[in-house]
Amino acid sequence: MGLVLDKVRRDVGAVTHIHETSLRLEPGTMTVLLGATLAGKTSLMRLMAGLDRPSSGRVLATNGASETDVTGMAVRERSVAMVYQQFINYPNMTVFENIASPLRVKGLPKSEIAAKVAAMAAVMKLEPYLERMPLTLSGGQQQRTAMARALIKGADLVLLDEPLANLDYKLREELREELPRIVRGSNAAVVYATTEPQEALLLGDYTATLSQGRMTQFGRSAEVYRRPHDLITARIFSDPPLNLLPVAKRGGAILLPGGTSAPATGALAGLADGDYQLGFRAHHLALKPVSPASLSFEATVTVSEITGSESFIHVVCGQADWVALVQGVHELAPGSAVTVHVDPARVFVFEADGALAHAPAFLSAA
Repeated sequence: MGLVLDKVRRDVGAVTHIHETSLRLEPGTMTVLLGATLAGKTSLMRLMAGLDRPSSGRVLATNGASETDVTGMAVRERSVAMVYQQFINYPNMTVFENIASPLRVKGLPKSEIAAKVAAMAAVMKLEPYLERMPLTLSGGQQQRTAMARALIKGADLVLLDEPLANLDYKLREELREELPRIVRGSNAAVVYATTEPQEALLLGDYTATLSQGRMTQFGRSAEVYRRPHDLITARIFSDPPLNLLPVAKRGGAILLPGGTSAPATGALAGLADGDYQLGFRAHHLALKPVSPASLSFEATVTVSEITGSESFIHVVCGQADWVALVQGVHELAPGSAVTVHVDPARVFVFEADGALAHAPAFLSAA
């Protein structure tokens, strides 16, 4: 089964929580809702689930070419499973019984329930804890129990609201790999909310970016990442934050802050005269020239973060705070002077109103 949001809007008093939004969720796919805290992800999920009713618009359940209006249908009457960041389990049931509870409601045979619970417990790394009570478990183990109960239900719509946020790094990575396999083996439409762009790229067949209750873009995850429609979407889908540089195009030159200029080469040469914002992600800001046409800037180091094989170099360039993600260990003291470089072929160009004017030519590396 799939789900369609048809021009839904959610107002609470005089405040609009969700602006008019249309979205189609296909069965057997995972759609990621990506946005900062309070962007509207949970509010949109509540409309999908039937926990809240839209102020206008319709919610439709789809089955092939047929559509059923479920806008006014209570959540208990729908085939929905939901997991929040804050886990919810039945405290008086064992882990086994928590996971098995949706299957018992369906009236499945004991042998089938036992087999399904064992399989799901193996995926969630819960086999040693099946006979324990939830309150004796760690927070991460309790969250995995809640996820297992939701996924084993076999619901048509599965809503996962930042479900991995409380898990340790190793388990989070394992479940990021396992979740897409679970989804593609079902006929459910799965929605996964996160603040992390990396999760959207790892998990999502599709991504919807959200900002202040508005969906700014929806499409294949890689396409939204590579070709954001506007500056807001590009910033949502960049971590570390997108580096920005205000420039002006005048004839054959790009005027840079501080009174310097550079030739308008490549795609920049085709821009109409006017004011623009150049945007480039952290892995496209380098400590050495990356092409003969590289733009170079004098900057001051504020922080160096070494993560092992990579280093995050935070710098101040004029009035701008930038981050460079570079390979190797680079111990640069705060206050150090450094020259940073960016290839114009790797930058996004945004109009003064934030609309995308140009995306990097090498999309596979952008």
